[in-house]
Amino acid sequence: MKIRFTQYSKGCLQDIYENYKDKGASKYGRTIRSKIILKSLKLKEFPSLGRIEENLENMGFGHRFLVEGDYKIIYKIVGSEIIITDIFDTRQDPDKMLPR
Repeated sequence: MKIRFTQYSKGCLQDIYENYKDKGASKYGRTIRSKIILKSLKLKEFPSLGRIEENLENMGFGHRFLVEGDYKIIYKIVGSEIIITDIFDTRQDPDKMLPR
């Protein structure tokens, strides 16, 4: 299966890096970003690895998630593609999670 990051999820990864960079911890930000990407790549072989995202279940898009540190990697399977739609910081209110 092919993995595709949406523009929004790419922006989330960049925001994570920039946030830590602004705090003087750019190396840590790069490490987190790399871990999220590596975890996402596991979906190529195991697309159903993640659990159903209950906060988005009522939307009917089949969103699932993996956890890496403080972040949820939100994705959905569409045909032969795995689309990463969001990288959600779990320290936020879950109501801020939007389907993409």
